[in-house]
Amino acid sequence: MKKCYRYFGSLLNRQERWLNKMAAAGWHLKEAGKLCYTFESCAPGEYEYRVEFAAHMAYKKSKDYRAFLEELGYEVFCKNINLNWSVGKAVWRPWGEGAGQISTSPGSFNKELLLVGRRADARPFELHTAPEDKAEYMGMLARAFLYRAAALIALGILLGMYGRSDWLPEATLAVGRMIGGGLLIALGIWMLWRAYGCGREARLYREEAGTGQ
Repeated sequence: MKKCYRYFGSLLNRQERWLNKMAAAGWHLKEAGKLCYTFESCAPGEYEYRVEFAAHMAYKKSKDYRAFLEELGYEVFCKNINLNWSVGKAVWRPWGEGAGQISTSPGSFNKELLLVGRRADARPFELHTAPEDKAEYMGMLARAFLYRAAALIALGILLGMYGRSDWLPEATLAVGRMIGGGLLIALGIWMLWRAYGCGREARLYREEAGTGQ
C-alpha cells in the first residue's frame, strides 16, 4: 500500500494526469480522502483514470450516475474540491441543475468530483462521447467557473476597500487589505480564464454537433 497527500482543488486536468502517472508507475487507486490518496501495487499501465465534475447534480442524481458507471465496470471514488472539514453544511450553487443548486452534508457536500478508473484497454476512455454531451458538460463547467470568479473578485474588492481590524495599525491593515484583496482578485481572474476556456470548448462541440449555439 502507498499513501500520497495531494490537494488539487479545481485543477481537474492536473489531478487526472497525476492519477494516470501513478497508474503508469504501477499504482492502483483504492481510496480517496480529502487530502490522502491510497494506492496498491498493480502492473504498470494496468489502469487509467478520468476526473469528472459532478457538483451540479442533485445528490440522488449523482448517486444514480455513480451506480451507472459502476454497472459499466468502472471504479468510482467521490472527491472534494474545497478543503472543508465541517459537518452539517449547506452551500448554494447557482450554476447547478434543479435540486443540485443546494449541496448539504450529509449529501453531496465535499463530493464535487468523481474519480473514475478502469482497466486500460485499446478502447478510448471517455465519459462523454457525443458532441452534444461534451458541449453540455463544458458549458456547465464554464458557468461554475464564472460564478466562482464573480464571487472571488467581489470579495477581493470588498476586502480591499472595507476590511477592518481593531488590533492592527492602520498602515499594516492597509497593506494586508491590498495583498489579501489582490490575491482574491487574481484567483478570480484565473477562474474567468478557465470559464472562457471551457466556454470555448463548449462552442466547438456545439458546432461539431451541428447545433450552432
